[in-house]
Amino acid sequence: MAGRLAEQKKKGTVGEHFEKLREMAGRVFDLASASDLLSWDMQTYMPPGGADGRAFAMATLASLAHELFVRDDFGETLEAAESEVKDLDPDSDEAGIVARLRRDFDKTRRVPSDWVAVSLRTVGLAFNAWVAARQASDFAAFQPHMEKVLGVKRSYVSFFEPYDSPYDPLLDDYEPGLKLARVREIFGELREVQIPLVQAISERSDAVDDSFLRLPYDEQAQWDFGLDVIRDLGYDFERGRQDKAPHPFSTALNRGDVRITNRVSPNHFGSALFGSMHEAGHAIYSQGIAPALDRIPSLSGSTLEGAHDASLGVQESQSRMLENLVGRSRAFWTAYYPRLQAVFPEQLGDVEVDTFYRAINKVARSLIRVEADEATYNLHLLLRFEIEADLIEGNLAVADLPEAWNSKMEEYLGITPPDDRRGVLQDIHWSIGLFGYFPTYTIGNIISVQLWQKLNAELPDLEAQISRGNFTELVGWLHENVHRHGGKYEPMDLLKRITGEELNAKPYLEYLTGKYSEIYGLS
Repeated sequence: MAGRLAEQKKKGTVGEHFEKLREMAGRVFDLASASDLLSWDMQTYMPPGGADGRAFAMATLASLAHELFVRDDFGETLEAAESEVKDLDPDSDEAGIVARLRRDFDKTRRVPSDWVAVSLRTVGLAFNAWVAARQASDFAAFQPHMEKVLGVKRSYVSFFEPYDSPYDPLLDDYEPGLKLARVREIFGELREVQIPLVQAISERSDAVDDSFLRLPYDEQAQWDFGLDVIRDLGYDFERGRQDKAPHPFSTALNRGDVRITNRVSPNHFGSALFGSMHEAGHAIYSQGIAPALDRIPSLSGSTLEGAHDASLGVQESQSRMLENLVGRSRAFWTAYYPRLQAVFPEQLGDVEVDTFYRAINKVARSLIRVEADEATYNLHLLLRFEIEADLIEGNLAVADLPEAWNSKMEEYLGITPPDDRRGVLQDIHWSIGLFGYFPTYTIGNIISVQLWQKLNAELPDLEAQISRGNFTELVGWLHENVHRHGGKYEPMDLLKRITGEELNAKPYLEYLTGKYSEIYGLS
């Protein structure tokens, strides 16, 4: 027996308790994956009449997954597996799996299964109400659903008393270990630089012309061009697909089935392309997780997902990297602009590549977050973060949301939405209960630049590779250093392992300032 265990440790494997734990976790994963598939269908192809039935089906799956995950025998098997891996290399996949399951198990066990069912039914109905309300630009129609969603989120928070802020347990679901106080510090750093930067740019708004991006662009041609780009980037269509949805998103059902969605604007080139690149960043991450980490659920507190990644901030760093650091770079368009001109000769035939580059990086105070430029994007997130923190802490009533939204839009961006559709109803997140989610976009922006610096240090000819349309080494580096580890490390631990640094906004702010000072001729 001793000899067999020694051999198992040498090979990086463990014994029967770990294998049993994997089997039990896999069943939970399968239920989560089925729920993810129903959610994907709900947002893509489900007929409107299926809303009530779908809400109940997803609630049933969530309850079953939760019940399996928090059972005493799961906890007993987890404890036995911990004994088996305690002498393994802590960086091994086995040790990482057990550590991740322990964290999720301890948090999830504090949440009653009946709450999970109620929560999923509530957000299932709220999502469909949001779709209709958004189309009609009618917040009043969505308000009662929003109040119910907020109610279940507040009850969820109560399971984790005591806390520094009721917002902390929600944030921890998506960014483990992060607290409200730290997020406020981060946004404070960004606000000090980005608001003056946007103001300085606005005084030179005529320096960049993007009018040619707002000509009619054939929708199917935009869609097809985006598919070609993300295929080149490394999105595997044998293990994925892209469909249309009201709000772009990525769904990882398993390593072999990672789907993305997008939408197309016929009179705004760039929205669809950068949406595809963004979601492909998420999907390439999920497709790149090591096979040994497949079928390990991410089931923590209020979340039920099949994905097993480090955090949403790390996920977002991958999507923002491909969308912005690659997709909005001069190097990328050196490779792809001739191809784009060939697709749209009437619109772009007489437009020089540098003019196009400046146009796709034009800074404008805009209403829609997902179409915002890099310089203003975090201001959209600051607005949402402050509003949802006030909602959770009881400082803002749901009925006052449109007014609060419009006020902060005026404060941070100098514009006021003309209607609810382009204001408080534009994002899907609150309708499906994703409170604590918005700050992870900003965390992802910061991490993306920290990783980009490390990438360029280790691949000094990266820009030249991108200018040739070659992403092999880029994606290979990300697979090796980020993707393959999935969720076996805490997000900030993973960041430090790769870069040697803690989360640090300074490189990101230097990147923004340098890029836009050059484009707009700022001193």
